[in-house]
Amino acid sequence: MRSIWNGAISFGLVSIPIKLVNATENHSVSFRQVHAADGGRIRYRKVCELEEKEVTQSEIGKAYEDADGSMIPIADEDLAALPLPTTKTIEIVAFVPASAIDPLQMETAYYLSANGVPAAKPYTLLREALKRSERVAVAKFALRGRERLGMLRVVDDVIAMHGLLWPDEIRKPEGVAPESDVAVREAELDLADALMNTLGEVDLETLHDDYREAVEAMIAAKVEGGGALPEHAPAEPEGGKVIDLMAALENSVRAAQEARGDGVEEPAGEEARVTPIKGRRAASSPKSSGGTKKSTSTTTKKTAAKKTAAKSTSTASKKTASGSTGKTASGSAGKTASGSAKSASAAAKKPAAKKSAQRKRSSA
Repeated sequence: MRSIWNGAISFGLVSIPIKLVNATENHSVSFRQVHAADGGRIRYRKVCELEEKEVTQSEIGKAYEDADGSMIPIADEDLAALPLPTTKTIEIVAFVPASAIDPLQMETAYYLSANGVPAAKPYTLLREALKRSERVAVAKFALRGRERLGMLRVVDDVIAMHGLLWPDEIRKPEGVAPESDVAVREAELDLADALMNTLGEVDLETLHDDYREAVEAMIAAKVEGGGALPEHAPAEPEGGKVIDLMAALENSVRAAQEARGDGVEEPAGEEARVTPIKGRRAASSPKSSGGTKKSTSTTTKKTAAKKTAAKSTSTASKKTASGSTGKTASGSAGKTASGSAKSASAAAKKPAAKKSAQRKRSSA
């Protein structure tokens, strides 16, 4: 990264040579002004009002405009002669807790890089001292022709510096807060807390500029020859028209829970309702479950045994009747065909024996 300023950190009697590097960059899409009729560039030219002609950069100087409109010339030599000890030095004046710095004061952020091998040891010393003390350093430095205020803190293994506005540059918020007294109910605060908890935290690395991406997509479509432009995003509901604050909070909590995939909780103060699921029996208590299961199992076994005995008895009766009829007919046919009396006698005795056995089973 290219340095924009070279100097040193003044840490008591310790001097640390450093380079100042921009810690941020602007990714916004920039546009040029053109003549709408023919697309010609519109440029700003520096013109002297007295001579009405364009002048070069080397011909331009500085001046202070007085209250009456007169110009007081200020030369670079005049500024260089001013006592400015922080011209090439970041002078640390105090170490304070980070909470002592109002975020309203913070401006541009920079990285401070050790300038050369000899600067590595004192640079590391200051970095580790800031880490251990859990404080930040307040410093004064000069950049682009004026003295500024800065805050030094540790980011990973680097010392970063935030430019700060001077305290008298922060405006008082007079007339900004609501003028009338507004009472907030506890129930409303509870819903606001629920909404905050539901939204939870976010990884800032996952956030990105949706508008810039849409602009880049639109430009890409035009570059490709006037292709289909991205669809317009749905219009957001207009703000500032909240009619029922409680309803708006409840709907916000419900929408946030649905977005996170959580179930919608019952409103506070209402009893939870249990909806039984079809096809499932209610669970019995731990104490009675053992005895219930045992008695149920015994009853089931007895019933199954009775059903099995009755079924086997019925099946046996059907088989016997069917067998006796078939075999008698077969024996008679064999008897007639062969004329053998012994075969007929044997065939007649077998059905009789089976019928006798069937009667004994039935009586039993």
